[in-house]
Amino acid sequence: MRNYHRNLFVIIFFSVFISGCSALTTAIKKSDLDVKTEMSDTIWLDPVKPSDRTIFVQTKNTTSEDININQALKTRLLSKGYKVIDDPEIAHYWIQVNILKIDKMDLRESRGFLAQGYGSGLMGAAALGGIAAYNTHSTGTALGAGLVGSLVGMAADAMVEDINYALITDIQIVEKSNIQQKTINSSNIKQGNSGYITTKSEEVSNLKRFQTRIVSNANQVNLELQEAKPKLIEGLTASISGIF
Repeated sequence: MRNYHRNLFVIIFFSVFISGCSALTTAIKKSDLDVKTEMSDTIWLDPVKPSDRTIFVQTKNTTSEDININQALKTRLLSKGYKVIDDPEIAHYWIQVNILKIDKMDLRESRGFLAQGYGSGLMGAAALGGIAAYNTHSTGTALGAGLVGSLVGMAADAMVEDINYALITDIQIVEKSNIQQKTINSSNIKQGNSGYITTKSEEVSNLKRFQTRIVSNANQVNLELQEAKPKLIEGLTASISGIF
């Protein structure tokens, strides 16, 4: 009987200890907010004379969250010597921004959005999972003790959660040129369950268009969206203004 109680204590102790260590390690490693911003495609703009350093800014937010980067982006552009104007006909550059998604997700999923690039659907990365089978010859007592330890460990893990929020944004930069550019647009319109109608149009203008997707990640233990949002916006606006 003495050995029975000792074995029971050892099983519970180590289950709690291991889970507790895991939660403590996460809490220590993820205690500071870590924000990273990446761009799917590099955009190179030719240098221009000072009089052409004019920009028209158009920002849209198609998420359910209240996100407004307009003023923050304009402030960054002004600090780099650009003049932000409201008339697109006069501006040498246009910046068109569409904030597509802000949500809690792991890094693999957010990198999937980045890899898809500008204009792609928000399907994310496919979730990969596996089922592990275990054969055990443990006694009912050991199983019960392990279950108690696991429940305590789950409680500890629930208090310490590694959270990552991602902000997905599509960017289009338009630059006026002295050379006429031909743009070919095509689209597939779904008809019924299996058919599509393909439409194409051509446009000749003096506008050069560049497109990219920007993904910002904010990672911290027990991170809340309202804490992450300002840092995600800061990373996004810094990345956009960095193109100029």
